Amino acid sequence: MNAYEKHIDVRWADCDANRHVRHSAYYDYGAHSRIRFFSDLGFDSNALSVLNLGPILFKEECSFIKELRAEDSITINLLKGEINNDASRWVLHHEIYNQDNLKCAHISIKGAWIDTSKRRLAIPPSELALALHDLPKGNYFVYGE
Repeated sequence: MNAYEKHIDVRWADCDANRHVRHSAYYDYGAHSRIRFFSDLGFDSNALSVLNLGPILFKEECSFIKELRAEDSITINLLKGEINNDASRWVLHHEIYNQDNLKCAHISIKGAWIDTSKRRLAIPPSELALALHDLPKGNYFVYGE
């Protein structure tokens, strides 16, 4: 599978008093990309509700590399990290690039699936698990690369 990508124009509301994208907006971009990935697979919020299933995060970390501004258009990809066999627990990575194809941020998340009725960790449907395993490999970001 090719990397899953979403293209977004930075909104004025994403910016802070320093006239660049506020730190929490980067996390919003990553969440938007992940949720759209699930939705594009047929697991939108309605389908997940019927399955009593939802993604949860244990850890989310962003490395800020290059400033983004209100005039920028960005591309956010989705890459796999470590995923257990049934895809009940996973690490995913997002790379955020500006319109000049310069990497501006790297997000790494550790998550799992929760049964929303039992409030316990769950195993996703095999189609969703296969799609996660089929993503291209990503790595944690290290400054100086």
